[in-house]
This record gives sequence, C-alpha cells and structure tokens, in this order.
Amino acid sequence: MRISGLVAAAALLLAAGHAGAQPRYGLGTPATAEQVRGWDIDVRPDGAGLPPGRGSVAAGAGLYAQHCAACHGPAGAEGALVPALRLAGGQGSLRSARPLLTVGSYWPYATTLFDYVRRAMPFNAPQSLTAEELYSVTGYVLHLNGLLPADAVVDAASLAALRMPNRDGFRPTAEGR
Repeated sequence: MRISGLVAAAALLLAAGHAGAQPRYGLGTPATAEQVRGWDIDVRPDGAGLPPGRGSVAAGAGLYAQHCAACHGPAGAEGALVPALRLAGGQGSLRSARPLLTVGSYWPYATTLFDYVRRAMPFNAPQSLTAEELYSVTGYVLHLNGLLPADAVVDAASLAALRMPNRDGFRPTAEGR
C-alpha cells in the first residue's frame, strides 16, 4: 500500500511540473488568412455578414424538395418523425404543455435560419449551396411558416427586416439573471 502511495505522489509531482507546458503534437500547419476567411461566415441578427445575392421562394421550393424534404418532410412539418427536425408549424404552441419549437414558432431572427442553413445544410453536403440557393431555401422555409408569400424575393435587406413572431420571446427574466 505504501509503495502505491509513493508512485501516485511521484506521478502528481511529474504532472505538476508539466502543467504549464503546451503539448506539441506536430500535426497540421498554421491556417492561412484565406482559410480563415472561408470559415468567417457568421451572420448576425441584424443581417451583418449576409452575402450579396437574392433568391425567390419559388426557386426555394425545388431546392427544398431536392435537398431538405428527405429529413424535414415535404411541408417541413413532418420532420421524419423527430420533432427536432420539424421546420414549420407550432405557431401559438409555446405556452402550451407541449410546445413545438420550429422556425416559425420559436426562432427570433430570420437571419439565424440563413446562418444555420449556410453552415450545416444540407446534412450530406454542408456549405455546398450558393448564396442565391441559400436565400431561396431560406425564403421557402419562411414561406412554409406563413411568414412570406409564394412570390417573395429574399435578399440581405428583406431577410434582416423580417420580424419573426417570437422576436421578443428571448428576454431575460428575474430567474434567468
């Protein structure tokens, strides 16, 4: 028992001696400015960071059918039997015992939808859509939620100006401070 205690103490001393040292793995190379720019694609709620371009809800319907419907369902409300995959529906359900959190019922900013789709969708090929395709798909999902008409055209200005139904639903409360 005494020997195992000495071994443990020695291990702790060795670890303490190396605590400030940064491990060096020798993997990779420093990222270039061009590589960093490729990942600097965030979009803020006010629309800052949205790229130039525009898309239509009508064009988004075809893109949605091609890239999105397999997981999210033809109307965005099916969600392949997984509630987290539902994009549409749920309006008025947030105060109910079973709220349905969708783009139209829960998300506070339309620009967040663009940002998320841009980074992570389609699931099998993230970051593969052009700016025009992203605006179109974003517009179509907003249309599925009744937030845009079928003939709408979406660009940076219109997306940032769209007031989502739950925009004011994310205020700090006394319990949340």
